[in-house]
Amino acid sequence: MFQDISIEKLNELRSKKEMTVIDVRSPSEFAESTIPGSINIPFFTDEERAEIGTLYKQVSVQTAKERGLEIMSAKLPAFVKEFAEIQGNKAVFCWRGGMRSRTTATVLSLMGIHVYRLDGGYRAYRRWVVETLGSLEFSPEVYVLHGYTGTGKTEILRALKDKGYPVIDLEGLAGHRGSIFGEIGLKSHNQKTFDALLLEELLRYNHEPYILIEAESKRIGKVVLPEFLIEKKEKGTHILLQAPTDLRVRNIIQDYRPADHAEQSLNAFKQIKSRIHTPIAQEIESCLLSGDYARAVELLLSYYYDPRYAHTASSYGEEFEKLKPISFETIDEAVMLIEERLRELSKSESTERKVQPGA
Repeated sequence: MFQDISIEKLNELRSKKEMTVIDVRSPSEFAESTIPGSINIPFFTDEERAEIGTLYKQVSVQTAKERGLEIMSAKLPAFVKEFAEIQGNKAVFCWRGGMRSRTTATVLSLMGIHVYRLDGGYRAYRRWVVETLGSLEFSPEVYVLHGYTGTGKTEILRALKDKGYPVIDLEGLAGHRGSIFGEIGLKSHNQKTFDALLLEELLRYNHEPYILIEAESKRIGKVVLPEFLIEKKEKGTHILLQAPTDLRVRNIIQDYRPADHAEQSLNAFKQIKSRIHTPIAQEIESCLLSGDYARAVELLLSYYYDPRYAHTASSYGEEFEKLKPISFETIDEAVMLIEERLRELSKSESTERKVQPGA
């Protein structure tokens, strides 16, 4: 027979890459939120689940069960084959650890395929995520990259992560770039997905001396950052980046690809059009319509994003104003200079620890 497995044990095995986690809920449930890294082998399709749910509510529980058995019997060989092709330890889950995951685990056991069943299902996992985020003692220092829109902060962070630095890409986890244009070309995540992905990263780096993040507001698209991370960010070490306008324009066009998303770009602009001086707004709209995206971006930076950034930066106080910016002409140069700054910070913190009483 199958065995139930706790969230704690499941996470331990997942972290060691010793467990394949399989979500047997319908495709729409899986798309809405799941355990990060899971694969979807649905017990029922969305249409089948809706049909059974209707029978359950409008006819009887027994009728719903009989229809479910009829549907599942027809596709059982293909269903079992999918599991048989997965090597190593396997764990299944559904919404509450109920009928779908229990039936799956039982049938597979009868076919000689051992799987674990997550105790409590996805609902228990979600509760664990919320409780853990609410009580997490996150020890690393937070180094925060600041810079005007288009400076390339996200690209720089990803390059640093590729080099092995402890980076948490908040925009990547949110599926959103954090601006009115931020969802263009992306699939934004909901709070459940963001929380799960963020917690994975926080736990991964909780024993590092520091993490690197981008300066974000509390809300990124549809999601909200946990309060403790906002506080850590505000008390963190700030690194100010400075790039020429032409590089910023190129970065934005390369990242957002407005020519491929012309209608979305125009619709997003219309949401902020009233906040920009009318003649400038009209010129920006004309540039978007004609495909002169470089000029449109340049105007948006000068008359909308840069003033907003300057206002936000002023809230960090006098110490932030005294920061010596890291100026660069290319992303590669920025990465190199930030690495130098990180080495300086590491030496400085090491010296401070040595001179502390009792150190």
